[in-house]
Amino acid sequence: MRIKTLAFAVCLFPSVVFADSQCGPFHLGTSKEDDGWARINGAKPESQKFTFLKSQGDYDNVKMQWMVPTDAPGKWYGMDYVKKNGKAILNVQLVQANMNAPRVYGTYDCVKVK
Repeated sequence: MRIKTLAFAVCLFPSVVFADSQCGPFHLGTSKEDDGWARINGAKPESQKFTFLKSQGDYDNVKMQWMVPTDAPGKWYGMDYVKKNGKAILNVQLVQANMNAPRVYGTYDCVKVK
């Protein structure tokens, strides 16, 4: 039963958690297919994880995690969208296949757009 509830919540995520948001250079939105997956700058992430931070159904306190491919081969963005008490931020790390490469991080405040 819990898995069904989580699956249902994830399907509702795009229309409930944020209409569309702008977090620095990243536009977070939904797809016209309404497939339950977020879109980051129009691209579908390779993975998506959704977590309620306080209580089930509390969409003002959520965390989304995504792995989004970049234009460069072997590089992805690891993203954490965290919304606490209605205020959202996006933490981004450039994930590279080469473990010796320097780490690149960014944190952005998010605002609703539309």
